[in-house]
Amino acid sequence: MRFPERVYTAEEVKKALELIRKGHKHNLEVNGSPDFRNKMEEALELIKTAEYYDFLRTYIRQIQEIDGLSQLREAEVAIWANKYAVADPIEAAGFIIQKVQQMKDFVEGRLYYETAEVRAVKKRIEFLETLRDRSKDQAVKKECEENLKRWTEPTFP
Repeated sequence: MRFPERVYTAEEVKKALELIRKGHKHNLEVNGSPDFRNKMEEALELIKTAEYYDFLRTYIRQIQEIDGLSQLREAEVAIWANKYAVADPIEAAGFIIQKVQQMKDFVEGRLYYETAEVRAVKKRIEFLETLRDRSKDQAVKKECEENLKRWTEPTFP
């Protein structure tokens, strides 16, 4: 059984979930300009350092450079990202993991509203903590700490 080209209809979602539960992993494809691909490779290396690469490959098949707004494209099993989303590798890696969690929720039929964004942000925070703890690079550790402060401090006083 092949992974569906699109994951949109109830039948396609069911088939995708069945394959994921059997251990399916996508051959991740990164498409875009050479600069975009280089920046994305830096982010993917961080994702590998934190040991989240299999999580990414389970739910996402493609990361595509676009000129518009960065977003998850559930039906395409893809993340669309603009050049600003990948400018900082740690921010890019966190963004990717957040979108992977949203795709996981989509395939598992979890509701988008109310707690979905909270789950995705929690996954991003978990990723940043793991990257900080697993990286041997002091600059990465420091930037993870700075990112964690931004993602965990209260928005409103």
